[in-house]
Amino acid sequence: MKLNLKNPIVFFDLETTGTNINADRIVEICYLKVYPNGNEEAKTLRINPGMHIPEESSKIHGIYDEDVIDCPTFKEVAKDIAKDIEGCDLAGFNSNRFDIPVLAEEFLRADVDIDMSKRKFIDVQVIFHKMEQRTLSAAYKFYCEKNLEDAHTAEADTRATYEVLKAQLDRYPELKNDMAFLSEYSSFNRNADFAGRIVFNDNGVEVFNFGKYKGQIVAEVLKKDSGYYSWILNGDFTLNTKNVLTKIRLRELTGK
Repeated sequence: MKLNLKNPIVFFDLETTGTNINADRIVEICYLKVYPNGNEEAKTLRINPGMHIPEESSKIHGIYDEDVIDCPTFKEVAKDIAKDIEGCDLAGFNSNRFDIPVLAEEFLRADVDIDMSKRKFIDVQVIFHKMEQRTLSAAYKFYCEKNLEDAHTAEADTRATYEVLKAQLDRYPELKNDMAFLSEYSSFNRNADFAGRIVFNDNGVEVFNFGKYKGQIVAEVLKKDSGYYSWILNGDFTLNTKNVLTKIRLRELTGK
């Protein structure tokens, strides 16, 4: 089924040095941009992460230190990537929990100001798990009746994710071919930050989603425990989480 698009949508996949969204870095990014008229543009970039790629990660995606030694850093290509995805919705496989937060962190480190909160995010893995409870290779076999060759390479996984979403729309009539619906359907909760440390409650107010203040309104916590803000800023939290918290704090201080 052809996707019903109001905006271009970018399917993307990251290969990284590990699974820690705070500390690990991108070593490869592939994205497939699909336009409302059905035209497609694909791009794959190897990235020098500026750190050693652990052997356990290299064994999964096949990218070693020597493969990226002459490649650009993310900071060197960040503006080009931001331009490519400008005005686009974003889709991936496990992207809401991993790829989106990692990409957001890399943009922040590169000092590239891109407001990703206005995008619609479609996580094909969430749709798959709600429907069938399997992995990407199994999803590709199940929905597309093909074996996923070169699994765990960004390009193969990106293309497979795109094909799986189209097949899911063909298979499940209850899924609307609408990016707003799919974004809502594939979200876990209403995150204020990409890591899900701060979420919106039923009234649309930011609350903490972890720790001793879980479920409590962020603005109220900052008023009664000012040290909590400093603790988070100096702690092992993502840059995006810290930015969101800072914006809430400034909003409460200035009334804007």
